[in-house]
Amino acid sequence: MIVTYAEIDGFKNLKGVSFAPDPKYNIIVGANAQGKTNLLEAMWILSGCKSFRGSKEKDYICLDGQRMSSAVKVQDSVREQKITFEMAKGGNSPKLIHLNGVKQRGTRALFDVFKCIAFIPDDTDIIKGSPEKRRSFIDMAASQLNPMFVMHLNKNNAIMNQRNALLKEISQRNASADVLEIWDRQASKEGAVISWMRNEYVSKINEICGRLYNTISGGAEELSLEYRSNVYKPEDFEKPIGEEAEELYYRRLRETSEYDIRTGSTHSGVNRDEISIKINGVSARDFGSQGQIKSAALVMKLAQAEIYMKKSKDAPVVFLDDVMGELDENRQRFVFDIIRDMQVFVTTPNESALLPEIKGKILRISGGRITEEEENVSSHRE
Repeated sequence: MIVTYAEIDGFKNLKGVSFAPDPKYNIIVGANAQGKTNLLEAMWILSGCKSFRGSKEKDYICLDGQRMSSAVKVQDSVREQKITFEMAKGGNSPKLIHLNGVKQRGTRALFDVFKCIAFIPDDTDIIKGSPEKRRSFIDMAASQLNPMFVMHLNKNNAIMNQRNALLKEISQRNASADVLEIWDRQASKEGAVISWMRNEYVSKINEICGRLYNTISGGAEELSLEYRSNVYKPEDFEKPIGEEAEELYYRRLRETSEYDIRTGSTHSGVNRDEISIKINGVSARDFGSQGQIKSAALVMKLAQAEIYMKKSKDAPVVFLDDVMGELDENRQRFVFDIIRDMQVFVTTPNESALLPEIKGKILRISGGRITEEEENVSSHRE
């Protein structure tokens, strides 16, 4: 899969940006705060995923602007498709998404069209951040393989919102505790599916991460990932998902229901899961060095790309946002060797920090505009 054309206007500081990317390497060069990351983010949101920077949709539009638009054409092994995302301040319909000219109700359909993976400096939060960071990474990566996973996640989130609101009503004696069973039965169905899908993905990524980390560490260290369900034991996943799994989940919710009522929030289920990440058998979050944490996060993203490549006929598009300059030459080569068959967009303040053999299109950006496009003309690349 490749992006064949991109057109962006009014997204944060970007103004009148349009270009035809190189099918291999696109090097976006500029000083800080000129729009390099904004350019990647404006394309990323067309994949159906939320902003990799955590931006809220209302912040997509420039402070002094009234509207924004982002559009890409993507070519896979079958055909070229066009995605557009438009927003305006105020109005009854502030967000418009079109796929091949057909209006979409939401972003779900985009998951099947535009597959991309972003490497950003904040990826280290996957290792050292809260359990929610690790759950979010696994959920997003698994959703790229099976967009139906998003439906189950959204359903579960809606059920949890209703359940938590009911818990508070019950604690204030404004509702009967008997009503809780209705939501617990629904949560059990969705929670069981999410648990099995998470476990399956963690099993896949663990195998690949172990191999890649062993290589990047020169065989000196081992990386392992383990899914720790709040409801199920590891041996439970050896059985196929079914009524027994749903009943286990339901019983777990009932066990903590009195405590949930007292506190007004749910303390059991997939919203409390953890993904354990260890280096040489020790918690990377608690005891990993800065270098180990960076390497582990990098390897997890590379494993995500490899898993997708194995499942799909098309490679994902890769966004490298200001991460390559921090890697030494050997680690840069390690990364580019794995993503060599993918279209890459890489941001950097100085292209000479990249490997000289990385040749493609150079896009120079300043003040939110592409000021110059070059093809393999950087002197250090000759």
